[in-house]
Amino acid sequence: MPAPYCRRFIVSEKSAMETAIAVPSSTPSGLLAPPLSSGILTQDELKKIAAYKAVEYVESGMVLGLGTGSTAKHAVDRIGELLRQGKLKNIIGIPTSKKTHEQALSLGIPLSDLDSHPVLDLAIDGADEVDPHLNLVKGRGGSLLREKMVEGACKKFVVIVDESKLVKYLGGSGLALPVEIVPFCWNFTAVRLQNLFQTHGCVAKLRTSGENGQPFVTDNRNYIVDLYFKEDIGDLNVASDEILRLAGVVEHGMFIGMATTLIVAGELGITIKNK
Repeated sequence: MPAPYCRRFIVSEKSAMETAIAVPSSTPSGLLAPPLSSGILTQDELKKIAAYKAVEYVESGMVLGLGTGSTAKHAVDRIGELLRQGKLKNIIGIPTSKKTHEQALSLGIPLSDLDSHPVLDLAIDGADEVDPHLNLVKGRGGSLLREKMVEGACKKFVVIVDESKLVKYLGGSGLALPVEIVPFCWNFTAVRLQNLFQTHGCVAKLRTSGENGQPFVTDNRNYIVDLYFKEDIGDLNVASDEILRLAGVVEHGMFIGMATTLIVAGELGITIKNK
């Protein structure tokens, strides 16, 4: 497999569709590109820029995995816009959540499911964390199981983030690594998850919804336990196996080796990294 490489793009506030300037990934950051604009872009503007760049990978006739979350929403909106304009045709979308399903329907995007389309051409989705090897943390929005099912069935998985999501190691942001679990004896499962990573300073917390303190319930009628780490958890494949071996665990939010392309929008431009 060829070594990963990066491409940096100069992008204005008005458009995410500018000419690419190829540079080696080893080029010093100060030489990559001038700032995106004279002003400071908001995080949402950066997300939109990354999302629009990702949609350039979409071609007519594709079966698409439609991601969930604030960044993926921009990509789904753009796909709907291009369909209305006639620039894309014969697209079929496979949504990763009920929320995305509703969004896509409102935009007129034809939808199906994995039973009818077990192999997808492309998926576009955001991530909560991305490490240097393109491993991801996803699921802080609560859709990790369906996201992993859909994106695991894709020939190409394009991840779109703003630069705040880049970490040295998964869990490095200090924010949650979600684990979807069955509601039955949830506390028993949460304690076992915490004990698995006790030496890494793990704290497990049941995710609650709103001010009433009731458990957050996923589209699959499950609960989520969020794991917080003080230290690097080490080998991700080992950690994954240990989590999934626990009875009561449905799925976790580590997406290991799944992303094929990463698009990062930052103040210096857009970086694209391919596996």
